[in-house]
Amino acid sequence: MVVQNRTKTTTIQPEKVIWHLFIGGDLHAFSTLFKGYYAMLHNYGYKISANLNLTEDCLQDFFIYLFENRRNLGEVHNIKAYLFVSFRRAIFKSLKRERRFTDLEGTPEALSKFEFSPEEIAMEQELVSARKEVLAEILNGLSKREREVVYLKYYSDLKTKEISEVMGISYQSVLNTLQKAFVKLRNSVETQVIRQILQR
Repeated sequence: MVVQNRTKTTTIQPEKVIWHLFIGGDLHAFSTLFKGYYAMLHNYGYKISANLNLTEDCLQDFFIYLFENRRNLGEVHNIKAYLFVSFRRAIFKSLKRERRFTDLEGTPEALSKFEFSPEEIAMEQELVSARKEVLAEILNGLSKREREVVYLKYYSDLKTKEISEVMGISYQSVLNTLQKAFVKLRNSVETQVIRQILQR
C-alpha cells in the first residue's frame, strides 16, 4: 500500500500541483498562472471583443476574481481549458453590460470582428505557399464559428475536446466545423493560385 501511494504521488502533474498551491493561496503559484496564461487569454479576448481596454480590464478583473474566490473553485483537471472557458464567459458578460449582444444565443456583435492578421499566419504546410495577406483574407472569409475554432486550434493550441468545452459545443461539432473550414480554405487557396497564374 505504501508503494502504491508513493507511485500516485510521483505521477501528479506539475499543473495539478500549481493549481493546488494556488487554491491554498500561494502567491508564486498564482504568479505562475498569471504569467503563463495572460498573453494567450489577452489575445483571445481581444479577438472576441475588438476592444483593447475592455479586454485588459476584463482580464485583470478575471484574475483578481480567481484569486479572491480560489477556495470555491474546486478541482480543475485542465487549467488551460478551464481558464479559456471562464474568461470567454467573462468577456461575454462584459460585452453584455455594454449592450452588444445581438441574438438569443449570446453571440456578441463584436465576434464578427474576430479576424486574423497576416503576421499571425503560420498554419499547415499546404497553405504556406499562399501569400500571408491573401491567406489572412481567406481566413477572415470563414464564418464566425469557423474563425474561432481555427484560432483556438492553431493559435491557442487547444485540443478538440478543450475547444468543445470553451465554445460550449459538442466534440463532433468542433470536428465538423474544422472540416468545413479547411474545405473552404483549400478551395479558396486553389482559386487564388489559379488567379495568380492567370495574372502573370
